Amino acid sequence: MSGRRQALLLTLVAIPLTTPTRATAEGACLECRAVNIQFTVDEMTPPMGMVNPPPQIVVWLETPSGEYVSTSVDGAPLFITQQTGTFGMGNRPGRMDFNSGPLWPYGRREATFPIWSHRHAAKFGDFPKVVFQSGTEDDLSHPMNKSSAEQHYCRPLKNTGGDKAFWDAGTCASQSYTDKGYLSPSLRSNYPPRADIARMQEDSFDIDMYGVLNQFDAVSQATPTPGTPTTITWPIPADFASGDYVLWIEISKEFDYNANYNESNFPSPTIPYGDYGLPYRGQPSVVYKLPFTVVAGMPMTRRAIDFAGYGDPDGLDGDLRAPDATISTDVPGSGGARLKLEADAVGPYRVRIDAQNEQDCLLPSAPADMAYVDTTGRTSTFTFTAPGDDGLVGTASSYEIRYRVGADITEADFEQANKLETSVPVQAAGTEVMVQMDTLLPQTDYVVAVRALDNCHNVGPIAVLRFTTPERKIGEVDACFVATAAYGSLMANDVALLRHFRDSVMRNSVIGELVVESYYTFGPAVAGVVGESDLLRATARGVLAPVIGWVKAF
Repeated sequence: MSGRRQALLLTLVAIPLTTPTRATAEGACLECRAVNIQFTVDEMTPPMGMVNPPPQIVVWLETPSGEYVSTSVDGAPLFITQQTGTFGMGNRPGRMDFNSGPLWPYGRREATFPIWSHRHAAKFGDFPKVVFQSGTEDDLSHPMNKSSAEQHYCRPLKNTGGDKAFWDAGTCASQSYTDKGYLSPSLRSNYPPRADIARMQEDSFDIDMYGVLNQFDAVSQATPTPGTPTTITWPIPADFASGDYVLWIEISKEFDYNANYNESNFPSPTIPYGDYGLPYRGQPSVVYKLPFTVVAGMPMTRRAIDFAGYGDPDGLDGDLRAPDATISTDVPGSGGARLKLEADAVGPYRVRIDAQNEQDCLLPSAPADMAYVDTTGRTSTFTFTAPGDDGLVGTASSYEIRYRVGADITEADFEQANKLETSVPVQAAGTEVMVQMDTLLPQTDYVVAVRALDNCHNVGPIAVLRFTTPERKIGEVDACFVATAAYGSLMANDVALLRHFRDSVMRNSVIGELVVESYYTFGPAVAGVVGESDLLRATARGVLAPVIGWVKAF
């Protein structure tokens, strides 16, 4: 196996919310207290023909008297979607009423979770507000010396003309560069800054503090797939006090228009670049609440059909507004119907929680029949047969998938491998499960390991798959092999910068194209050696440093 290295740019769901609890011995029974939260995000007709924007969701606990219940040191919620929890959508540069579009990079979405954010801030404190380095909050365009390569968000797009195809596809037109801002010394926010970036030359030194301030990344997950039932499992800690609690779910969604909340009543701001994006402020966030009791040895089920209220449309306060006729309830995926109306043997529900106690004597079995299917472009597909919750019986709570390039994965070092966060709905035991891995390097050896978790977050044994991606097609330039090996990630900021220089400058001349093709003849072999050694990776970064400095200056 070669030592070529790579990391993936990935998304999604159903990853454990706490560190899994391992069995103390094979076959030993473990007492398990857990709360399973079940719901389905409903489909909504996309507005104006654009891609349907995903909802944002946060789940947290309170006492019946309204006191926020901490399930972690910093009061992080039980669940929060990545756009807010990891990528800082609630606290990023730009005025809150900026228009929006596919992966829009600017504008503090302070009305995303006004109820949760105010209640969390009241107990655990707030955060410095992120503002533009340029000093004005009204601009979409920023100087290049204050804009670094952007790995998550797209550049602002027009909703007409040449941008329309990318708008409809919900993808980026090209590599974008954004002003990541800095921390205001006086202004405050109820939301954390983004935690996914490393500082580059163009960025403020405050970037180094963003990840330190944001403690929610560990529980952040991508938005559940619309139409697919979702279960969030919270294993109750052994020292968690029995008693009465209230579980809250707050859901927001851009472009969720109705007669009361629409682009006419909440228009675009009167600023330059008004033809970029669309006014996004539709119906405000809605919340569901479910009172339940944690009692040893007493399982129970609670359900909610109707939403309990809604938040401030501008996010100015954390008050719960009683349901009224301004919020839609009869349009699937909209307003109070953002969660789908489901039914079981007992009756209908939009949110259901099951608090349970059990003696868990069997771990999940290992996934079976792992097989590589195909690689198309930079996406590879593999399958496995789903294990059960108890051995080969039942349905696992979730799957954990890890990958590595150029080295095996074992039970002992599974948790040190790269985590693959992708949409993999759980299936009943014996069902075939299909998984996609994106942004892969060509002609590269990958090792993938999968294990299942049960509803008590006990983990089963791993199953391992090895496969090699096909050779790069003639004339196709995929990645910076040596730089990727040196930095350990295809999407590292400096690697992205070199890729941008390669595609926008070098490939525009005959000599530059010859250099690129020569590099790709020898690059993979060199990267294989570099990737196998920490010393060689550090040396390669040192060699690349002056090149990167020159490219930045260029």
